[in-house]
Amino acid sequence: MPLLPASSYRPAALLANGHLQTIAASTLRRVPEVRYQRERLELPDGDFVDLDWSLAKAGQPARRLGVISHGLEGDSSRPYVRGMARALNQAGFDALAWNYRGCGGETNRLLRAYHLGDTDDLAEVIKHATEAKGYPEIYLTGFSAGGNVTLKYLGENAARVPAQVRRAAVFSVPTDLKASSVHISRWQNQIYLRRFMNSLKEKMRVKDSHLPGQLDLTELNQLRDFPQFDERYTAPLHGFASADDYYEQSASGRYLAGIRVPTLLVNALNDPFLPASCFPREAASASQFFFLETPAGGGHVGFNEGGPAGPYYSERRAIDFFTRAVPG
Repeated sequence: MPLLPASSYRPAALLANGHLQTIAASTLRRVPEVRYQRERLELPDGDFVDLDWSLAKAGQPARRLGVISHGLEGDSSRPYVRGMARALNQAGFDALAWNYRGCGGETNRLLRAYHLGDTDDLAEVIKHATEAKGYPEIYLTGFSAGGNVTLKYLGENAARVPAQVRRAAVFSVPTDLKASSVHISRWQNQIYLRRFMNSLKEKMRVKDSHLPGQLDLTELNQLRDFPQFDERYTAPLHGFASADDYYEQSASGRYLAGIRVPTLLVNALNDPFLPASCFPREAASASQFFFLETPAGGGHVGFNEGGPAGPYYSERRAIDFFTRAVPG
C-alpha cells in the first residue's frame, strides 16, 4: 500500500506559500556547476531531439544513469533540471537531460512538436541509453509535464519498458490534464498562464516561418488558455480528435495501475497548478509499485529547503528513492 503517510519536507521559512515557493525556485536559482555535453539523437520519423549529458566522472561513464524530463516549455537549462543533474552526479549517477522536440534551442524539422502524452520520444531516448551507450541501470525523473510523460511511459505498456529501468521519481505532475488545464486558468494563476501561452504562441510563429503555408495562425493571438490552444493546434497536429481527446488519452492518471517498477510521485498540496484530482491516492493505495507523497508545501517544482539557492527536497528525495534498498 504505497500511499506514504507523511512527508519530511519542510519549506524554507521565508517562502510562506505555494506561489512564493514556485516563483523563487524558477526565477532566483542558479546552478552553474553543471557542464553539459550535447548530442543530437535522430528519431525514426526524421526529426530529432537534443540530449545534454553530465557525467559523474569525466571520461568514465557510470553504471547508473538518471534520465531527466523537463516541464512544459522548459529545457535542460532550467534550474530544476540542472539541480537534479548535479544531485545525480554527486551521488555517482551520470545524468541525461533531454530536450523535447523544439525545446533545445532550435525548432524541430516536422510540423508536429511535442505533447504531454508523447512517450515514443522518451522510449527512443531510453533505447539510445541502453543499446548505444550500454547503461545497465536507468533511473527516470521528471517534472510537471515531464513527470506526466514518465508516468504514462511506465504504465501504458509495461512490456515495452526495458529491464534496465529500475526506478522513477517525479514531481509536481498534472496527472489529470483536463482538470489541470482548467485549474491553471483561475485568476490566481494568470501570471503563469500568460508566460506559457506567450511561449507556445511564439513557437507556432517560428514554426510557421520554417514551414510556410502549413499552419493557420489567423486566430493565434486570440487564444487565451490551454483548452483553446490545444483544440486549435496540439490536438490536430498530433492526431487527436479534440482537446478533450488529447487530455483523456495523454493523462498519466489513467495508466498508474500498469506501472511495474517502483515509482514515486511527489505532489505538494499547495501546488497552484494542481486540482484535487491530481493527488491519486486510490491508485497508490491499490498498487505495489506506485508511491504517492503529498507534502503540505513545495509549490510547483519548488521544494526549496534552504532558500532559492537550495538545497532542494526534490533532489534529495529522488536520490534517496533511487538508492534505498527498500523503496518508499
